[in-house]
Amino acid sequence: MGLRTWYGSVGLLVLSGWMSVLAAEAKSPAPPADQAKASNPRLIQPADLEYRGAFRLPGPTDDTGWAWGGWAMTYYPDGDRGGPDDGYPGSIFGVGNEPKSHVSEISIPRPVISPGKKVEDLKTAKELQPFTDIRGGNFKDYEMYRVGLAYLPKQGKQTTGKLYFCWGQHMEEGVTEASHGWCELDLAHPKTAGPWRIADLPRYVTTDYLFAIPQAWADASTPGMRLVTGRFRDGGQGAQGPSILAIGPWNEGNPPPPDTPLKAVCLLKYSAVSDDPPQHTLKGYHHADEWAGGAWLTAGDAAAVVFVGTKGLGKCWYGFANGVVWPEEGPFPPIPPAPNDDRGWWSTRFEGQMIFYNPDDLAAVAKGRMKPHEPQPYATMALDALLYNVKGPQQKYHVRSCAFDRERGHLFVLEFRADEDRCLVHVWKVGK
Repeated sequence: MGLRTWYGSVGLLVLSGWMSVLAAEAKSPAPPADQAKASNPRLIQPADLEYRGAFRLPGPTDDTGWAWGGWAMTYYPDGDRGGPDDGYPGSIFGVGNEPKSHVSEISIPRPVISPGKKVEDLKTAKELQPFTDIRGGNFKDYEMYRVGLAYLPKQGKQTTGKLYFCWGQHMEEGVTEASHGWCELDLAHPKTAGPWRIADLPRYVTTDYLFAIPQAWADASTPGMRLVTGRFRDGGQGAQGPSILAIGPWNEGNPPPPDTPLKAVCLLKYSAVSDDPPQHTLKGYHHADEWAGGAWLTAGDAAAVVFVGTKGLGKCWYGFANGVVWPEEGPFPPIPPAPNDDRGWWSTRFEGQMIFYNPDDLAAVAKGRMKPHEPQPYATMALDALLYNVKGPQQKYHVRSCAFDRERGHLFVLEFRADEDRCLVHVWKVGK
């Protein structure tokens, strides 16, 4: 089986009652911005993102480095202090090869636009800290990791800024075990704290992307909580669209004791397939979607919460890429030969996308004026025209995680396996 093979009761749970979505035409991937929102100066629009180019990740392409990596990244403003004065200061912490999921710190070279999309035209980041296991002895037996990273300056009674993390895995139906922690920025001496749980919520909605909330928004809507955590799980397990919650681990200890249930404020959550009707979903939702990263963008007084990922379009089914549907009950069809032997959720085609949410909608949810399933994206930005490694309509995993330099407005997005088995980092300037 391939990377997304489903089996046993987990696959049957998702399939039961949901065969009607198989081979069903999807709606448009997300609603276009209406006139009010398109003219709203407080909302960042796709046209406000200026593409600056891309750069390469360093090191070998084996399991000791960035090969098959890119599950998580975060921007660190005080990194690479000895680097060149090229307009791209700071550094990026990111997660490498999936079976190891260790963390490294790299520099940020000036991105390059290659008209022919040739990776050899691009500059390569330098390794500032080598790959290190920051988990503190936790999460050792996981398969197919889901990882989040986020930097925040010191909060509460902390004396140093921290690197926050979460760890989960693809298959963990109903699991609510501890998943989050923090560590120091010196990877050789991480002093890992945690892990903690997010209330008693399942990890299918809590344990993947992490990113910072702007201070002013948090002060007004989620006091003391400046960190977003969340996850999207294909197949509608957890929620049929991205989920996000605001947390503030520093409020519950410095550090909180292991297994502490952290308080959380839900900002966005759609229905899971296991929920009773009515079902509330992201507009244009597909079970084959993959929302892999998020960031809270700001540009002056304007803002947007964005998710990046790979969106399923056209028809959607559970089975194989060649259109063979896996039935709810036998007899089961034979597994087709490669490259169509990867069983999971498929769509007619896939597209790398960025979707934009209104932070005012999330504030309304935090204050009880909207329900968590009510916010919908106000704009969509297609990414494939800028990507280097989109080979065909049914290619999955176009883009993965992202990070944001709030001071300079630089948005970094990882393109999966675009440089042999390593990611490329694409860069946009966010303005208004």
